[in-house]
Amino acid sequence: MLLLHMVSFGKVYKLRFFLAVLLFALSAIAFLDRTNISIAGLQISEEFGLGYQRLGLIFSAFLIGYAGFQIPAGWLAARFGPRRVLTIGTLWWGVATLMVAVLPTGLPGAVFFLIAIRLILGAGEAVVYPAANQFVAQWIPVSERGIINGLIFAGVGAGSGLTPPLLNWIIAHDGWRAAFYFSALLGTGIGLVWWFVSRDTPNEHPSLSMTELQEIEVGLSARPDRDLRNGNGNGSNSQPISFSWRQLFGRRDLPALMMGYFCFGYISWIYFSWFFLYMAKVRGVDLKASAQISMLPFLSMTLCCLAGGAASDWLSGTKGLRIGRCYLATGALFLTGVFLLLGSRAKSPLVAGIILAFGAGALYISQSSFWSASNDIAGRRSAVFSSIVNMGGQLGGAVTASLTPWIAQNFGWTVSFAVAAGFAVIGGVCWLFVHPEVPLVLAQDEVRVNVA
Repeated sequence: MLLLHMVSFGKVYKLRFFLAVLLFALSAIAFLDRTNISIAGLQISEEFGLGYQRLGLIFSAFLIGYAGFQIPAGWLAARFGPRRVLTIGTLWWGVATLMVAVLPTGLPGAVFFLIAIRLILGAGEAVVYPAANQFVAQWIPVSERGIINGLIFAGVGAGSGLTPPLLNWIIAHDGWRAAFYFSALLGTGIGLVWWFVSRDTPNEHPSLSMTELQEIEVGLSARPDRDLRNGNGNGSNSQPISFSWRQLFGRRDLPALMMGYFCFGYISWIYFSWFFLYMAKVRGVDLKASAQISMLPFLSMTLCCLAGGAASDWLSGTKGLRIGRCYLATGALFLTGVFLLLGSRAKSPLVAGIILAFGAGALYISQSSFWSASNDIAGRRSAVFSSIVNMGGQLGGAVTASLTPWIAQNFGWTVSFAVAAGFAVIGGVCWLFVHPEVPLVLAQDEVRVNVA
């Protein structure tokens, strides 16, 4: 009964927005599941005798699994649709998170089990954003993609921001294992909700009004590559999604997007993996205050991700896709570099936390651009195309999870943040080589690979 009321609410206020809110929740829980180990890192490290270097390897293991499974995840989302893929994905995360919670104390070789489990979790979570991007390609008009992608990725900041205080409270009362039980249960629950209220395409949804279906179809056909429309043009998805691997990898701006997202991932994972420990151990802030300060970057991410998505749509509509997607992202990444340099050099821990939080916000102004540009370029092939781009971002995160503590140990944390600032500049330059205004159009004589 509750689900029917939820669907009715979504119908009144545009069903596509309601489903996007569910994807926001899935995104938030995905990041809670992937960052919970950094919040519980001190307790887990002490219990299993890990140390920072081994903990860094465990952080990296998730990202290696996540990056390595990106292209298969994109193919699965295109082949089976975002409804089934995301539902199975959330169940996968739940099992992997539960596996960490049940590891017995004193287990010989615990570090290897933790690395293996995090690899499995990473592979399972790889489906999240390619599948969400496939949903955007099939449900969201071109003029709304910036704000919808901004909403979905605002879940990153919301999930990561709520993780420190929420899990610290659970850990303080019931231990770190309880935090993982909670994460597993929450992810499984939202995955089941997604299964019951979502559909792969607008035409398949029984609660979608004819008015909104027409809005979506008109909005999807606004681009010159008419294949952006669902399936055979009547809203169904019966027509298979065909594409050429050679043409996908032949896009000259794909390497620029991948490198730009590598830089984005490198910076963002400093916040996800090390910011809490940096404030607690390097800046000398007590754990309770550190958890509160650690919320600031993620609150900033959430607000700026939404603002960046809205700005991207407005600029794209008034000034063109090149300005709305590319120049906005370039400016945001350059500004990120400035905040990283200033924050790492601030004397006051509180001031440093605030300035670095501004850096996180500036970074996430560019977030929507990566995924909206993938929609603009690839259309119904967005799941596969965006998974390739996302692989670059996760490789960046895997590098920072292990490289950042190594740089900090040998050269100091100020140098670690300076390296991140350098990557921000590189990422901004990469956007100058991206052309979302030029969609991927298949040549008729190209050998195509059929997804079905």
